[in-house]
Amino acid sequence: MTMRLMAAFAVLALSGGLALAGPGAPGHSHKTFGAGEPGDPKKPVAKTIEVSMHETDDAKMKFAPDRIEVKRGQQVRFVLKNQGKADHEFMLDTIEHNAKHKIAMEKNPDMEHDDPNGKRLAPEGSNEIVWRFTKAGTFEFACLIPGHYESGMHGVVVVK
Repeated sequence: MTMRLMAAFAVLALSGGLALAGPGAPGHSHKTFGAGEPGDPKKPVAKTIEVSMHETDDAKMKFAPDRIEVKRGQQVRFVLKNQGKADHEFMLDTIEHNAKHKIAMEKNPDMEHDDPNGKRLAPEGSNEIVWRFTKAGTFEFACLIPGHYESGMHGVVVVK
């Protein structure tokens, strides 16, 4: 890499004009997804599901609801609300992919997500994901910030 190219790269990175992602597990390219595909916000949704994220008095971390059922082919709008005092995230994928991603997060705890299948939210923050479930099966949504999954912050989406 030439010095001029390296300097241009540095300027872009420092100016915020270039988003740099931390290294992830193989398949962390966000080109394909195990739990379906990003939805089209311009098309109607079959279901809107509000998912809250919070901590409990006994130091647990939870999603409410932690179990969701949808039909294959449905487009769903997840309205995400962090009602806790800590940052939380919602990552929708297969259980296996989330397990690999969790390991990557342990190595890179400052990795933040604003992906088609996942969002990181500050306390009192909110966001939305529109998702189309193209495959039947059981999928997982989880907070992969180190320690949160172990504290109970995961749930399932059953697609019939």
